[in-house]
Order: sequence, then structure tokens, then C-alpha cells
Amino acid sequence: MTIPEEHEQPGAGEARQDSAADEAREEAAATERLDQAVRAAEAALIEFEIAVETFRIEVENFSRLHEQRLGPLYARLEELEAEIAEAVAARTKDPEDERRAREARAMVAPMPQVSELFQGWLDGDGFSPEAAAMLTEQSVQPPTKVRPGEEARKLYRELVRRAHPDLVADPTERDRRGAFLVRVNQAYGRGDAEELRALTAEWDSGVGPTPEPAGYGRREELYARLEWLANRKELLADAAAALEDSAIGAMLRMAPEDPDSLLEEVAAELRQKVTAKEAELAAVLADG
Repeated sequence: MTIPEEHEQPGAGEARQDSAADEAREEAAATERLDQAVRAAEAALIEFEIAVETFRIEVENFSRLHEQRLGPLYARLEELEAEIAEAVAARTKDPEDERRAREARAMVAPMPQVSELFQGWLDGDGFSPEAAAMLTEQSVQPPTKVRPGEEARKLYRELVRRAHPDLVADPTERDRRGAFLVRVNQAYGRGDAEELRALTAEWDSGVGPTPEPAGYGRREELYARLEWLANRKELLADAAAALEDSAIGAMLRMAPEDPDSLLEEVAAELRQKVTAKEAELAAVLADG
């Protein structure tokens, strides 16, 4: 028995080709949508990182200015407390008062020879501000304000958006951008708009290689990138929460519009306490 040969219907080959082409177009369209999602996620993450970093710098600046401006007032209060306790002990000769006086004085007196041993880098209160700044890659020059000015904030955000390491895949370029942003962060922390303008000009001049943004050819790579971005956002969210929950962060939330005014308010309260303690000391000495 002879089996008749099967003949392909006219146009069947073209139909299969068209179907394959349609599938390829759908695959390409899906990959393009996924790529757009990755780009949008990258942009959103950079904006979130800018917000976290600007708040971190404000917390850091507030902490340094708090120590710089209010530290002497706190030290004066501690000294007055010690002098009052010593005056009371000298008058009463009570062993308990004498113990309190010794404890109050110990809170004020620095550890002997520590500053000399560490050549001024470390004293009884810990690292000096200059030493701490150098060890933590901060600017040794203290900031003038908690929150940098509007021009500095605008220049900073634009530079981070353009130079962020996450915009490229090449490791060498990522390292270069990371080092550049360290300088940008330091200039912003000081509120140095002039330095930020110079850094903008440096970036515009194209110093060093500037590869094209990272390209992703496969959907698996895009999904992996989205997962990495999600994890990175979680880490940033944790960092933001830690900053907000810190003592300085809590103080900043008390004056979100003008954090510098909060320092002045605290300083005014401390000066009132100093005045009251000075009057108390004068009264104790007069009674003696």
C-alpha cells in the first residue's frame, strides 16, 4: 500500500515565519518594558538615596555644630556643678558631700596625659573634632550651618543624578564615580556652593572615561537588576530609619524647616541654666 506524501499547504512556511517574528517582537517588547521598569527603579532609587544622604549630612552637621556651639556651655555647667558641690562640701565637711564633690570634679577633669600621649588627637572626651573628621572622611573644616543653602542643595542633587555609580556597569567607572561623589558629599556637607560649581565644571569637562549607561540584553539580567535595586532600597530604608530614630535625628524633626534655629534655642536655654548656676554658686559661697 502506498502512503501518499504529505504536502505542505501553500503559505504554511510563511505563516510559521510570521509567527516566529511575532513572538520575537513580543519578546523584544516585553524586554523593553522590563528595561524601562529598571531605568525607572534606578532613577527612583537615586532620588531616595539623595534624600537619605542629605538627611545624613544634616544629622552629621547638627552633631558637629551641637558640639562646637553648645559644648562650651555644657562644659561650663559641669564646672559650675563641681564648684557648687565643692563649696558645699567645704562648708559642711560632710563625707557624703565630699564624695559628691569628688564625683562632680571627676566628671569635669580630663584624663591626665592623654592629650599629650596622642599629640592632641585624643583627650579625656575622646577624639578631637579634627581627628574624628579625618578618620571618618569628613571635612576637617566644620560646617557653618546644619542645612546647606538652596544653591548648594540644587547643585548637589544634580551632580548626584548625573554621576551616581549605579548608572554604569563598568567597575573602573563605578569606582571613579564613587570617589567623585565622596568629594561632592564633602563639599555639600560644608555648604560650599563654589566648590560644587567647580565639581560640576569638572564633570562637564569629561575628565576620565565616561562609558555609556549599563545595558542589559537578557530578561534574566533585568530581573536580577530589579532584585538588587529592591534590596538596595531596603538597606537605604533601614539607614533612614536609624537616622530618624537617633537622638540628633529626633532633635532635627523638632525643627524641620529651620534646624539652625533649634541650635540657637538650645543655646539660649543653656545660657539661662548657666546664669542660674552662677547665681547658685554665688549664694553658696556667700553662705560659707
